[in-house]
Amino acid sequence: MKTRKIAETPMTHESPARRPAAAPARASGLDLGRLLLEGRAFFALIAIIVIFSILSPFYLSTNNFLIMSSHVAIFGLLAIGMLLVILTGGIDLSVGSTLGLAGVVAGFLMQGVTLEWAGVVLYPPVWAVVVLTCAMGALVGLVNGTLIAFFKVPAFVATLGLLYVARGVALLMTDGLTYNNLGGRAELGNTGFNWLGFNRLFGIPIGVLVLVAVALVCSLLLNRTAFGRWVYSTGGNARAAELSGVPVKRVQITVYVLSGICAAIAGLVLSSQLTSAGPTAGTTYELTAIAAVVIGGAALTGGRGNVRGTMLGAFVIGFLSDGLVIVGVSSYWQTVFTGAVIVLAVLLNSVQYARRPKRAAPTDTPSTPSQSPARA
Repeated sequence: MKTRKIAETPMTHESPARRPAAAPARASGLDLGRLLLEGRAFFALIAIIVIFSILSPFYLSTNNFLIMSSHVAIFGLLAIGMLLVILTGGIDLSVGSTLGLAGVVAGFLMQGVTLEWAGVVLYPPVWAVVVLTCAMGALVGLVNGTLIAFFKVPAFVATLGLLYVARGVALLMTDGLTYNNLGGRAELGNTGFNWLGFNRLFGIPIGVLVLVAVALVCSLLLNRTAFGRWVYSTGGNARAAELSGVPVKRVQITVYVLSGICAAIAGLVLSSQLTSAGPTAGTTYELTAIAAVVIGGAALTGGRGNVRGTMLGAFVIGFLSDGLVIVGVSSYWQTVFTGAVIVLAVLLNSVQYARRPKRAAPTDTPSTPSQSPARA
């Protein structure tokens, strides 16, 4: 008889069966709200396209979209590198200056390297210019990562210092001037630098294709490799990840190196589009990259974010800025609108990530008390 009572008591409590009946109505509303919240970057991009298409007949055209996409390629490349850093809980304020320094280094090499002791001037081919410029970006990232991982310098301070160092080196190399006419000459064998900025493949600008390639590689790296899991675990809890065997220091150095390479590639694309390289290029671009990552749904505390959202964030900022220019809005108001979008994105991020722990807690706690009497 006792066994029958024990067996019947869990069945007489029908509250767990009643909860799912009320849950779907509640879950449907929550799912719709979650869909709107987590897909905010996509819906914002659609809204921007619709609104500016109504305001200007020139906005919704294939040629204009390709031009705007080539502008977005610069921000997108910076944002991908910034995403890797932010996923580990860090920040990289030096990407804008690294972009400017990369353009200056490329311009310096395209103008010819004078070897006074040998009495010759070397004109490296374009592929060598690209490789050396990316190596320079990797060096900047290596310095950042070493300071942060081994010397425990806060990421904000370390990258802020490199921001000024990279910008100062660019100014010293050019004396504050700009390198022009980077197209090269056929007799010198260094033509083709403007290929990144002006050529198209299947009607799509090369800069956009470079962005797509880098985004695909980064997405595969984060989703299909052990390194990607290490990045997310480092951002979630660096101490716990280190105790679990994750090489946290190596991961931190690697993401900053990759961020520097992405910034160098962005500098090459921008200099190629302009066929010139100035020491002030990329000023405040680091803030735009951070904004793209945040708008895409990544958490500044680390451990949350993806490449898809970051790309959407970059397109939101780029299409918004170009749309304001097309409809004739003052550049001052453009700054106001961009800042408002960033603040709104951060606010929505805090709302999104504040809800998740509260939603997960009730599902675990009721099950343990209900099962313990049955076991007894």
